[in-house]
Order: sequence, then structure tokens, then C-alpha cells
Amino acid sequence: MKLEEIEAFVAVVRSQSLSQAADSLALTQPAVTRRIQNFEEALGVELLDRNTKPLKTTPMGRVVYEQCRAIVREVDALGHLVADDAPLAGVLRLGVAQTVADVAMLKALHALRCAHPELRARVTTGWGNPLLQKVDEAELDAVIVLLPTNRALQETLAGETLGELKLAVVAQKGSLKKRAYTLAECQSYGWVLNPDGCGFRAGLQQALAAKGYTLKLNLETLGTELQLGLVADGVGLGLVPLPLLHNSVHAAQLDVVPITDFKPEIAVWIVRSRALGKMQSALAVLAESVEQSFKAARLSRAA
Repeated sequence: MKLEEIEAFVAVVRSQSLSQAADSLALTQPAVTRRIQNFEEALGVELLDRNTKPLKTTPMGRVVYEQCRAIVREVDALGHLVADDAPLAGVLRLGVAQTVADVAMLKALHALRCAHPELRARVTTGWGNPLLQKVDEAELDAVIVLLPTNRALQETLAGETLGELKLAVVAQKGSLKKRAYTLAECQSYGWVLNPDGCGFRAGLQQALAAKGYTLKLNLETLGTELQLGLVADGVGLGLVPLPLLHNSVHAAQLDVVPITDFKPEIAVWIVRSRALGKMQSALAVLAESVEQSFKAARLSRAA
């Protein structure tokens, strides 16, 4: 068996498509097919179920894929190791939670360009768990996401927290009396939240479920500013990171509502593949900038 056959098999399983794998490897589809067939012949087992669309692995194929993925990661790490004296260049594939992007990524990407001018960042935004999966599948090099502080990562990934992010429940200014409330008392007002998949929304749903309530969703939409505008217009309650509330054009039309039985807080994480190699120096620049941005946001609120 050859490394090129292992790489072809990994590419096919990731994309679930021979044509897409061929594109990613800059090969023709017949060339990829031949490599897969040669690999199967060398192992003496069938790795792909060719009767399914999209392509899926056989049970043994899944086991072989996990081992092959580890091999490809180690080969990539070896390539980074021997190239450590060269300046960083190429593309850093980065996944970022939208909230992190709103608070910190403009400065972070500027800092990265200054430190490594030959390196280009390709940024994808999304929810935390799907982005982590893309790192594990080697579709992304690293992610900056919002996760619980005590989150346990897969052994193929390495990460660290860059600071904590506090959330606030907000309401239309003057619509609620200035006192503390319980989640039960908030039920009648309903919520304006991100679509399903958002960690903030999931945390609220879990807190409500623990008390025997279901989430009353008045409206779901992406975009913190849009949500805050809707809350300011009286559509429902909102759940927003304090740094974004502080900087919002709607801040003057909103009240923070103290909730006695719900103290939402989450951590900012940077997570990468353990086989990332020399790109770690680029991630260190991003991590420092993001950490400083969130620290500055906390200090400005305190002032």
C-alpha cells in the first residue's frame, strides 16, 4: 500500500464523493478510483459500500478510515516539522463562532497579517460543535468557539480557554419593573433567540427543562443587532453577550433583567488539531489578540 492510496481513501470518505475527492486532490476521478481499488486489494477487504449514495464506508472501512486519518495527520505534522525555518505562508483555515467574530476577529486578523504577512486566513463562521467536528475531520486547522469551561475535548484535539463570556437577559426598556425575576416569571414574555444549534439557546432550554418548562420562542433569527432591535421593539426577551450589548446601537432602549435562577456564562476557546505543526505560532497571535479584546470588553463595562 502507498501513502497516496491512503490519502485518496481519506479524501473520499470525508467528501462522500469520488468527484469531490478528485477535485481536492487535483486528480481525475478514474485516478482516485484506481487508488482506492489498489488500497482495497492491498488490504484484502472492501472499504466502501458502492451501492449507497452518498458513498459510505463498510464497517471495516470505518475502522480503517480512523487509522488512515491518524496517518495523514502525522504525515502533515512531519511536513510542518521539516519546514519550520520557512516563513509561514499559504492558508490558515479557521472556524469562528459568530459572537467571537463580532467582538474580536477584526483586530485578531489584523494582528495576524502584521505578524505573518505571507499567511492568508480563510474564516468560516458557525456553531461550536459542528466547527469542532470540522477540525477533527481536518477540514479546518483550528476554531475559536464558545464552549463550557469544563468541556472535555477529543484526544485528537488540543485547546485552551481565552476568557469567560457573560450573557445578559434583556427586555424592552421600561417593560418590566426593576427587580430580579425567575425563569418562571419570564415565561409569559417569550424569547427572541438564535436558530437551533446555538449554545446560548441550548443552555436556556436546559435550564427551563430542569424546572419543567419548555422554551417559548417568539422569533428566531441570526444577528445580534437584529435580535436586540426586536427586543427593543417589544417582541420578547433576549439573551446576549454583554460585550455586544454594551456596543449595540439599541443599548439605550434595553434593560438588563436580573435572573435569580439562571446565571449564563460560557468560555471562549481556541481549539486546534494536535498535528498542526508550525501554524501554532499563528494561532498564538490570534489567541493573544482575542483574549485582549474580551478582556478590554470586560474592563469597559466595569468602567
